Amino acid sequence: MTAIDIPSGSPFGTDNLPYGVFSVGGDAPRVGVRVGGSVVDLAAALGEDVFAAPTLNPFMAQGFERWVAVRERITELVAGDVPDPAVHAVRDVELHLPFAVADYVDFYASEHHASNVGRLFRPDAEPLLPNWKHLPVGYHGRAGTVVVSGTDVVRPSGQRKAPTEAAPSFGPSVRLDIEAELGFVVGTGTPRNSPIPVDDFARHVFGVVLLNDWSARDIQAWEYVPLGPNLGKSFATSVSAWVVPILALDAARVPLPGQTDPQPLPYLRESSSWGLDVELVVEWNGEEVSRPPYRGMYWSPAQMLAHMTVNGASSRTGDLYGSGTISGPERHQRGAFLELTWGGREPVTVRGEERSFLLDGDEVVLTATAPGAGGGRIGFGEVRGRVLPA
Repeated sequence: MTAIDIPSGSPFGTDNLPYGVFSVGGDAPRVGVRVGGSVVDLAAALGEDVFAAPTLNPFMAQGFERWVAVRERITELVAGDVPDPAVHAVRDVELHLPFAVADYVDFYASEHHASNVGRLFRPDAEPLLPNWKHLPVGYHGRAGTVVVSGTDVVRPSGQRKAPTEAAPSFGPSVRLDIEAELGFVVGTGTPRNSPIPVDDFARHVFGVVLLNDWSARDIQAWEYVPLGPNLGKSFATSVSAWVVPILALDAARVPLPGQTDPQPLPYLRESSSWGLDVELVVEWNGEEVSRPPYRGMYWSPAQMLAHMTVNGASSRTGDLYGSGTISGPERHQRGAFLELTWGGREPVTVRGEERSFLLDGDEVVLTATAPGAGGGRIGFGEVRGRVLPA
């Protein structure tokens, strides 16, 4: 039997207990939970076949009451001795995409980000379009290009047209960017024509991941009118290997910063806000360049889910939806390099070099923490990705 050591101040204590999928030495992937510097094999520790699956989907589909019950069992288990075969050091495991992605939608929920992008893309117009403060704006992405942290990202190719050019050309993106986001994973879905009320969010969303929505800004700028992002976004979206349970985030809940003028329509009004006090850190080639604060987002994940299903759309176990780029009012809080360098006109210094957009070989790492129930901070792991040539 093993008593798991949880160092003081660990972001992976018992107030967190994030889920992931791992393998050791070529064995079949299965579900584990992160505790300190260890991964606990839940199939071995709890003796349930649902955790021997290669994704979290079968467990997530069992619903909210099961999520609560299993979390209580894990908390009791790791407070005592865990069977030796069920405990592995994090450094000895391979981490996999933790859930099978059913559908993927990305929102645009930061007023600061939307305003900055509006000023950059539409300099002669109002930065926010008329609908922005009435509904969570989003686009439908490609579930099949969601990858786990550590997966290399190949530079995409597509059509580009600079304002000074008479016609478009085809080739590798020269304005490759990131978007620092949170992603929300649906645990229990709903059939068609069964909208999810805004206050039922926590009964349907299993947990939260870090998300990097890689973006080719030159491809995006040429294609996004009139129907929005497509090839400029669909080539890769990276998520963290650990899914932080919604049940771990009660201490991180905060009020939304606005929504009084205009007041949202009734289906978007929360009785208790799901704003979240999560602070992200963006590192570019090992150097910190930004700290985006999620607590300043205009739309909450509960409102996004309610809006996503209000028209009768179904939802499924494994659906993923992103918050959109997280940006604050200050330059060092911007969650995309498009904003951070103001379209490339105001480069930042990275490892002694002036930089605007990503070059081949660059590596970006996103991390995040939030307040935990025990008074400390809980962690989300990381999203790491390196750019390979087209």
